[in-house]
Amino acid sequence: MELRIAEARSWYTESDKVHDFDHVMRVYRMAERLAKAEGADLDIIRAAALLHDSRGSAPGTGSARMEHHQTSAKFAGEVLSEKGWPQEKIKAVQHCILAHRFRNPAEKPKTLEAKIIFDADKLDAIGAIGVARVIGYAAIAGTPFYEKPSDEFLKNGTKTEGESHSAYHEHLYKLRKLPSRMNTSTARKIADKRLLYLDKFFERLIAEWHGEK
Repeated sequence: MELRIAEARSWYTESDKVHDFDHVMRVYRMAERLAKAEGADLDIIRAAALLHDSRGSAPGTGSARMEHHQTSAKFAGEVLSEKGWPQEKIKAVQHCILAHRFRNPAEKPKTLEAKIIFDADKLDAIGAIGVARVIGYAAIAGTPFYEKPSDEFLKNGTKTEGESHSAYHEHLYKLRKLPSRMNTSTARKIADKRLLYLDKFFERLIAEWHGEK
């Protein structure tokens, strides 16, 4: 039985603006686009997109945030079992959810559907939407939009004592790496264009920060 978008909306009522249902729907639409281009199973794609952040994804939730892929996968199993989905498809959806995290994923995406969910989720972190989300995340977390990264951070991604993880730090640590992590050729083409936009934004931000423009 197909999941309904109206039903899925109820799973995200307490999410912040970075991981809210708008994010879920952007991932849903992009995943559909990638699935049609790459020939993936749309039932699995749609269910995984709607469920991928359904539990514990909001910043500020401590360990729940770090484990949200696991709790969301478990919740997906409960939801889909109640709807009578075959176990094989449930496991396929759960794999998509478990493999979608950038930081220390429980498992790497192995199936085409998991690769597409990973790509669609990460595409939402770059481009114009990426600008809005990384700045929004910094505001929610109480960290600066910009702070000059230490030499240590630039070398190995490790912050020095007292160094903030600014929006620019996140750009260097994660966002700039996303195009190289794309699994599908369709997503890589989109990612290259979106990263160009994001790079130019931070170039301008830093120039304005220093009063140069």
